[in-house]
Amino acid sequence: MLFNSYPFIFIFLPIVLSGYYLIGGQGHHRIAMSWLVAASLFFYGWWNPAYLGLIMGSMLFNYAVGISLLNQDRHLAKKILIFGISANLSLLAYYKYANFLIDSANQLFKLDFTLNTIILPLGISFFTFLQIAYLVDTYSKKAKQYNFLNYCLFVLFFPHLIAGPLVHHREILPQFARNAVYVFNHRNFTAGLTIFVIGLFKKVILADGTTSFATTTFNLAEAGIPLTFVAAWGGAIAYSFQLYFDFSGYSDMAIGLSKLFGIRLPMNFNSPYKSANIIEFWRRWHITLSRFLRDYLYIPLGGNRKGITRQFFNLFITMTIGGLWHGAGIKFILWGAIHGILLIMNNLWRKTNINLNNFFAIALTFSLVTAAWVPFRAATMKGALILWSGMIGLNGFMLPVSWETKLGSLTPWLLAHQVQFTGFFEQVGAVKVVDILWFLMLSYIVFFLPNTQQLLCRYRPVYEKSITYQTTLPLRWRPTLGWSITMAILFIYAVLGLSRISEFLYFQF
Repeated sequence: MLFNSYPFIFIFLPIVLSGYYLIGGQGHHRIAMSWLVAASLFFYGWWNPAYLGLIMGSMLFNYAVGISLLNQDRHLAKKILIFGISANLSLLAYYKYANFLIDSANQLFKLDFTLNTIILPLGISFFTFLQIAYLVDTYSKKAKQYNFLNYCLFVLFFPHLIAGPLVHHREILPQFARNAVYVFNHRNFTAGLTIFVIGLFKKVILADGTTSFATTTFNLAEAGIPLTFVAAWGGAIAYSFQLYFDFSGYSDMAIGLSKLFGIRLPMNFNSPYKSANIIEFWRRWHITLSRFLRDYLYIPLGGNRKGITRQFFNLFITMTIGGLWHGAGIKFILWGAIHGILLIMNNLWRKTNINLNNFFAIALTFSLVTAAWVPFRAATMKGALILWSGMIGLNGFMLPVSWETKLGSLTPWLLAHQVQFTGFFEQVGAVKVVDILWFLMLSYIVFFLPNTQQLLCRYRPVYEKSITYQTTLPLRWRPTLGWSITMAILFIYAVLGLSRISEFLYFQF
């Protein structure tokens, strides 16, 4: 069941909310929690009921391992932890990487092994990592023992089940222990509904409205058609915006849905394209995944505690594995490795103490991130290489026709190196004025407008208490008639666009 679907918005959500508050408001908190668990299982089973057994088996196994980690001597507990992590990773490897590994072995050793098509269960990467973190925290005495109902709710709570955020048990379960979350709260409801509507609008209108341009460009590259500088960058930026609004839209909807139940999820996006360097980008993009990779991979590998060479190795390995987490394929590994290299370069640059102009730094960071998205999106490495060749100008540049005479003796040299002088609208070919205005609007939203959390800063929409919100922003949401009308328009516009329902991009990861 999709967040951006009629059954979810008009049937599932109202029924689940009503049942939760009717039961919880009478003081039956454990029954209300059970209601949420049952609703979340229904939500997950809607996709494929066969995978209900998989997720239930995963939870039973990890809960049992978590209990067995308690009150054990350190040596035995470590063995149990290794067994638990290995079992989780084996499950993930089978469903997500088995076909990739077999295909790679066939190509490398000229073999002919076959394996039936394995359908990737939705959310397996998220609920697997979430439970691995729980086991590690239990081993480290950072997690207390919870009953099975609490544990199920921690894993299954439907707003974060399919595509995150990756939550910690200590962020969610203590909130369900408070009596206040079972009593309907108008403040939480209006704030949560607003956040959900903003996320829905991002997905249905902004992300899906950009899909066509990005898809066309990447399809041309896959067909082997050379793309000029403008066309290649236009397609790559279109995908950057599509992915941004798709995933941040999902995160907003997840946070908004949780707020409807009085629960705050951790922040997952914080205007990442406003970052002035790659290090800052990874502190703003998919924040909960970055946190997981840091706490459960980078730091255990040694972090920055064992010298600069080891630190850079740890960075590279962490990001490469982070790329592999997103999908089975060389292109995902390459994407992760590129970001590992960029993080190393960023750390080296910091040692020079040279500060770039902020506008230039943001533009450079966005350009590097956009270029790195190419293999992430491309169907094959061939398509990625063709797009990259266009982005660095190997397939020609275009300049305004008025420059041809102004450049004087430089013009013949430029013409000899595939530079074309043409009118603006000829540069963008079939791109219409409305498309240019669309991209300008998206750019303005991404780089200049406050994000959802800043808009609702007075209502503390996310879990983090350490986040400092700008309270002097001229644009802040308030429960006023003007804002209500604005949100109603966005909601109606988004709902009318649900006829072209599409899955969230991160569902495939």
